[in-house]
Amino acid sequence: MEQFIIANLAPIMFGALVVFLLSGFPVAFSLAANGLFFGFVGIELGLLKPELLQALPNRIFGIMANDTLLAIPFFTFMGLILERSGMAEDLLDTIGQLFGPIRGGVAYAVIFVGALLAATTGVVAASVISMGLISLPVMLRYGYDKRLASGVIAASGTLAQIIPPSLVLIVMADQLGRSVGDMYRAAFVPGLLLTGMYAGYVLALSILRPTYLPALPLEARNLRQANGDSGVRSLLALVAATVAIGYGFDKWYGAAHPTMPGDELGIFAAAVAIGVAFVFALANRYLKLNLLSRMAEKVVFVLIPPLALIFLVLGTIFIGMATPTEGGGMGAAGAMLLAIANRRLNWSLVRQAMHSTTRLSAFVIFILIGSTVFSLVFRGVNGDLWVEHLLTSLPGGTTGFLVVVNIMFFLLAFFLDFFELAFILVPLVGPVAEKLGIDLIWFGVLLGVNMQTSFMHPPFGFALFYLRSVAPKEVKTSDIYWGAIPFVVIQIIMVTLIIAFPRLVSIEKKIDMKEQLELKIDVPVQEEAPPPSYDPGR
Repeated sequence: MEQFIIANLAPIMFGALVVFLLSGFPVAFSLAANGLFFGFVGIELGLLKPELLQALPNRIFGIMANDTLLAIPFFTFMGLILERSGMAEDLLDTIGQLFGPIRGGVAYAVIFVGALLAATTGVVAASVISMGLISLPVMLRYGYDKRLASGVIAASGTLAQIIPPSLVLIVMADQLGRSVGDMYRAAFVPGLLLTGMYAGYVLALSILRPTYLPALPLEARNLRQANGDSGVRSLLALVAATVAIGYGFDKWYGAAHPTMPGDELGIFAAAVAIGVAFVFALANRYLKLNLLSRMAEKVVFVLIPPLALIFLVLGTIFIGMATPTEGGGMGAAGAMLLAIANRRLNWSLVRQAMHSTTRLSAFVIFILIGSTVFSLVFRGVNGDLWVEHLLTSLPGGTTGFLVVVNIMFFLLAFFLDFFELAFILVPLVGPVAEKLGIDLIWFGVLLGVNMQTSFMHPPFGFALFYLRSVAPKEVKTSDIYWGAIPFVVIQIIMVTLIIAFPRLVSIEKKIDMKEQLELKIDVPVQEEAPPPSYDPGR
């Protein structure tokens, strides 16, 4: 019996962890207790030396000294302040009025605002609760199907998991040992594509089931001109002028700086064009120029502040002016300035945001400490070699590995949230992926899209619970669950597309600002034949 335990201690340890988690014991303490218990078992059996556990204090100190993890409380605080600043309410009302005349207009507005909130808050709870409180009653009042309305709100809220500045991408970058900035840059296109797929589903339903998504009645559109005109033509003219200014600046500044990368030049051009549009709208309001319609003016004043915040956070990260941690700090300060501008900032709001941020940050750190204890012992009993052998022996090579790992993450997402998946499983499968030649930035984005489904899985999806807490009584829990299923299918399709078309994820190698100093000592080694590599671009 003892020899059997010695030979199979790694799978026994992993199975015991699954039993701990399914029993409902807190994840952080399950990981730490499991690691310590099997550490002592390994010492008694002679597999481990007691000195191994002396590495734990240094590992825990390394977690506390990790500057990258500071971005989590910064972005969480930013999202919670924005949730209470009135920005989501103004966005949903204005964009809903803009899309109101077309079928499914409010659903399109929810998707658009969900993507915008994702790029500013990065917090699923804030997005789902805000849109559930504001949009769900409006959609039900004007005859939207309950299942569709619930599914659109829950799915749009989960965009905060993949569109930067996503918390899950910060954790993935930390666990995979890659740059957060590179992970953000790589996830941008998949996030926008997923948003477009949600909108495509709404468009298809508006054609096939038009009664599910009625247009807003005329009396509900309150941003019309005095003569009854919608004011959309004025908005289109302003958009065309803004695009022309951005294009002209791009050509002029690009000619003056020919070595500047195209994406950085695009960010500068967009910032200048949007700034000109905002100044023009200010002049129109305070100088009584009457050149813009009510709709155009409202859209500018509601849409540009969050866009400015996005540039402050993501733009500075992408062009290399700030690290993700510094970007998070600037985002938190910018969120407070927006709350001051909307006259919503008070001590009660700040205290609530700080309380929630502290709880989430402590939750993350304790899980990370527990996973560190578990991973130290698990590697000590050669658990990493067991996982590597198990996954590399799968049929199908790299493709078989990707398929099995994604199915495993999808199934475990029914029971575990994304933090638990990231801290328990990603450190196990990441080294195997790297050994197979898979780019870890690409792999991290792929798993991030997959783990997004953990918020949408009936019956344990957190986004569904958030929506249930604010939904009116006429919306049944079964309506929320059935409404989520089509969007879970869309997310699965997105995972398949990333595997089939790897170039959807941008993994260009660029110089990125380092947040930590690393001491590297080059030791002469014998040259070996390089292992076969997997290029996700093939």
